Amino acid sequence: MPRSQLEQHPRFTELSPEVGEIDLEALEQAAAEDPDDTLPLLMLMARATDVSLRRRVRSLAPRLVLERARTGMRGGAGVARLRAVPADRAGDLDVEASLDAVLEARAVRRVPDLADLRGLAWERPRAAVCLLLDRSGSMEGRQLATAALAAAACALHATHVGSEIAVVAFDSRAEVLQPMGATPVPDRVVDRVIGLRGHGATSLDAALRAAAAQHLRSAAPRRVTLLLSDCRVTDDVDPTAAARDIEDLRIVAPAEDDDQARSFARTAGGRVATLATLRDLPRTLEALLD
Repeated sequence: MPRSQLEQHPRFTELSPEVGEIDLEALEQAAAEDPDDTLPLLMLMARATDVSLRRRVRSLAPRLVLERARTGMRGGAGVARLRAVPADRAGDLDVEASLDAVLEARAVRRVPDLADLRGLAWERPRAAVCLLLDRSGSMEGRQLATAALAAAACALHATHVGSEIAVVAFDSRAEVLQPMGATPVPDRVVDRVIGLRGHGATSLDAALRAAAAQHLRSAAPRRVTLLLSDCRVTDDVDPTAAARDIEDLRIVAPAEDDDQARSFARTAGGRVATLATLRDLPRTLEALLD
């Protein structure tokens, strides 16, 4: 994108006062104060024809996106449940479950062995999350910023709670950016998303089949598919059959264009959250994952 076109954005010259330059302090402040305006501009700057500017933005953008994702998250770690465990491992003593062992030990006048007693410990079930990013049509500005921020939030959530994550971009076909089972490095995941180019038709069938394939790589008891899309299918394949293979479908759709997403969610048995601002995205995703 030529500089003359970037200069049409009222904030651009504040962030890049000269060719090839970035005012880092101004950029960080703008991203913190108004991510909905700054992050889409940053994505456009990552496509600049000015090579020096483009390289600087590509090196800075993952960190800035991750900072916005981290700031917007509550820091929750999912729903915890009580699980029975041997008392010598963790948790509080489950008196009722341990009563037989206590009585047997008492009958022979010995101290009960901890390994024979039962405890109760809080445990969060392991989860596998597959994030599907709609890259069909235009993949610039706000759409790319939304995808990058979503990838950042999911990668941070995965590292925080110990879940597995896959990231898949799709148009008429699916491209795996982060395979399930591989340890996510958040800044690398974000950088791969920022490098996406938009094109092609929208195939929810291809996206959902790719998600099902990624989930087969995981043994996690909870498998969540997060679909970031308006769900407006533009190929000729009905995605309903593929949706049946998805255990837990959550959709994030633009607030101003969510009709198709809600209709598809009803058909597929999924849940929908709408997104009005980028600032809300990390917490929206956290709520869907928790």
